Parts: sequence; structure tokens; C-alpha cells
Amino acid sequence: METKSPLTPLLTAIAPITWGSTYFVTSEFLPPDRPIFAAAARALPIGLVIVAARRRLPRGSWWWRSALLGTLNIGLFFALLFLAAYRLPGGFASTLTALSPLAVMVIAFAFLRETPTRLAVGGALIGVVGIALLVVRADFVVDPIGVAAAVGAVVSSAFGFVLVKKWTPPTDLVTLTGWQLVAGGLLLAPLTLVVEGAPPTLDGRALLGFAYLGILGTGLAYVLWFRGLTRMPAGSAALIGLVGPVVGTLLGVAFADETFGPAQLIGVCMVAVGILAGQPAVVNLYRRRRRVLDAPKETMTAS
Repeated sequence: METKSPLTPLLTAIAPITWGSTYFVTSEFLPPDRPIFAAAARALPIGLVIVAARRRLPRGSWWWRSALLGTLNIGLFFALLFLAAYRLPGGFASTLTALSPLAVMVIAFAFLRETPTRLAVGGALIGVVGIALLVVRADFVVDPIGVAAAVGAVVSSAFGFVLVKKWTPPTDLVTLTGWQLVAGGLLLAPLTLVVEGAPPTLDGRALLGFAYLGILGTGLAYVLWFRGLTRMPAGSAALIGLVGPVVGTLLGVAFADETFGPAQLIGVCMVAVGILAGQPAVVNLYRRRRRVLDAPKETMTAS
């Protein structure tokens, strides 16, 4: 079910806004050099809480569907994203992951027959350039494994997002989100033991950071994100995800004394234009204006 409510894009934007704060919270509050543990700790506990509170487990085909969605949207996505972050400069990795709206549009067309508008495709391309202006610096090198991991993360999440929209769940989105978080967390938990060893000791500051990332940055964020995916064209929702790198950049400027010059300002403006270009309200307004402008031409042709 798709809706024209203007609240839908705004509520959906809460998800990438919280995701944009993840790097700041991770660097300031969480134990250093434990990215996979951080991913598992932000997904599995809140997922278990949701499932326990909703008191409903998957049935029939939704066991494997939940496992697949949790792998694509949480487990595999986080693992590949952190691998890319370790092997690529952050700005270059962010630019590659900004390709997600284009990937979602392609996969949504293949699986859902959602034809992206020219405005949406143009908005996605403008958004990628804007993210590049925001975060890319001159001193980066291309690591093939890192690039493959970043592209894999984009493709994994794009498939997961489209499948959330394609499959009609037998329950509400909160419960469905809990199933996915548990599945993804169970994939990440043994991985962190193999790669990073035993869990670190957590102090009060780390617990506060994990509470923020788990409750707001994961539980609430994914519920609102999946809600947006089910109520909007997949490409339009994916474009809203470009808000994340903008928030991350602004937090870096505010709290880490990062540079913000003319290039970054242009980048923010381009991202804003790119996001708006793909939203249904803007697309509908564009179509109405085109019809108004074309009407005199049709009248003249008929006469």
C-alpha cells in the first residue's frame, strides 16, 4: 500500500538521520576497533526485546524469509559495510554506498515492475555527486577488496529493501523488524567471536552508546525505514537515505572540527535537490506543470 501522506517521507527520514550519527556515537562512546561486535550488539539485543514483547514467531515460509531478510538487511550488510570501512577511506566508502538508490531502482524495476521516473534517476545521480563533494578527499587509494565489499553492501541492502516491499508479511512491521534483527544478529554474533575474540568490557559510556544505537538507531530506525519502503516507491525511499552522510558530515563539523567549505556546501545542496527530485509530491507537481504547459500545444495541434 502506497500513501501520499507528506508525513511518510518525514518519518522515513528519521532512519538515515540516526544512521548518520552512528560514526560519531561509535567513535565517542563505544570500545575502539570492535566494529563487528558493535554491529551485533546493536542488532541482536533490541531484536530479542522486540520478539519477546510481540510474542510472535515466524511461521511456515516466513522462517526462511525472515532469515534471508535479516541476512541481507542486517547481517551481511553490516559485515560488508565494516569491511569496506576498514579498507577504504571513509569518504570514498560513503560515495560508493550512496549508489544505493540507483541499485534499489534497478532491482525494484526487475522484481516489482516499478519504473523509476527520470527525476528520480537524475536525483540519484545528483545525490552521488553531492555526497562525493561532501566527503571525498584527495588522499585516497582504491582497494579492490574494499570496493567489492562496499558494492556488495549496496547490493545486499538493495535486494533486502525490495523484498521487504515485495513480500506481504503475516504480521506488523515492528514484529517483522524484530525477526530480521534477531536473524542478522545471530549471523554477526559468531562472526565477532571468530574475528575479534571475546566481547570487551563495557563501561557506562559504552552502554549508553549501545542503548542509543540499539533503540533509536536500529529498532526505531528500521521500523520507520521499512514503513517508508512499504508506503512509497522503493527508489524514492532509498533517496531519503542520502540524508545520512549529510548528518554525519554536519556532526563532524560541529563536534570534531572537520572542514566545511564551499565544496561541502554545494554538496549539501546537491544532496537536498537529489532527494527532493525523487519524492512523489515533487514528481506529481512536475507532471501537473508539464500537462499545463502541454495543453496549449495540444489545442493548437487539434485546431
